[in-house]
Amino acid sequence: MRRYELMLVLRPDVADDKAQAVIDRTTRQIVTGGGQILKVAPWGRRRLAYPIDRYREGSYHIVLFEAPGDALVELERSLLITEEVLRHLVTRDERPARAPRREGGPDEGDEVDDADLPSALDEEDDDQTERIDESETEAAPAAID
Repeated sequence: MRRYELMLVLRPDVADDKAQAVIDRTTRQIVTGGGQILKVAPWGRRRLAYPIDRYREGSYHIVLFEAPGDALVELERSLLITEEVLRHLVTRDERPARAPRREGGPDEGDEVDDADLPSALDEEDDDQTERIDESETEAAPAAID
């Protein structure tokens, strides 16, 4: 099982009890698909970056869960046909695995590869790059109406 994060954007005109019913139905579907809910966090109502349908705001909810990959297909299908959901996004949560600690502690022979460290030559190369002053550019300001 892998860890996933689901972001739901619900319509702003949906009543709180209906929004909670959508969240409950979604979490129930994850559990019946063999998953486990880790956290459900409502983010509240926020302004959208662009209008979706005719809505300028949306109610955001985050669900952190673990589930097998084949359970996601049915989950996304049901979210696509749910009228209260404006948008949804399921992302795989890839947190780096922690390296196992050695018994000797940090003082015992921790060697650092010099290739991993930035060198002074890298910093000098960045300073020599040509930078263009904004007054020299010929680009016109964008006219967005």
